[in-house]
Amino acid sequence: MKRMKLWAKKLKQHLFILYLAYKDDRVPLYAKLFTAGVVAYAFSPIDLIPDFIPIIGYLDDLVIVPLGIMLALKMIPQAVLADCEEKANEMMKNGKPKNWMVGLLVLVVWALFALWFSVTIYKLVK
Repeated sequence: MKRMKLWAKKLKQHLFILYLAYKDDRVPLYAKLFTAGVVAYAFSPIDLIPDFIPIIGYLDDLVIVPLGIMLALKMIPQAVLADCEEKANEMMKNGKPKNWMVGLLVLVVWALFALWFSVTIYKLVK
């Protein structure tokens, strides 16, 4: 149980590191885009696979998010990671950042995806 809590805390720290790295100018554009997607997906209340689906519903939380974090961390330069790790530790002590614009962007993207999906299904059924 203690190992799981430590793993979850480390995962949360990595998300904060990625959040900060996304804002850093030293990070390449492709890494920023991938990192933004991973962070948005991890903090999004909407999952690719809904949690109410038995076993498979938690697959994204246990496999997809950690895998995305691992890949994003490999794309970011080590100097940036070191700087962001210090800032992330400070943020974790003071609380989560609140960026309402990013939250709104995530909701808009999911809404557009849901709309596209609905229209596609409607055309198939019709």
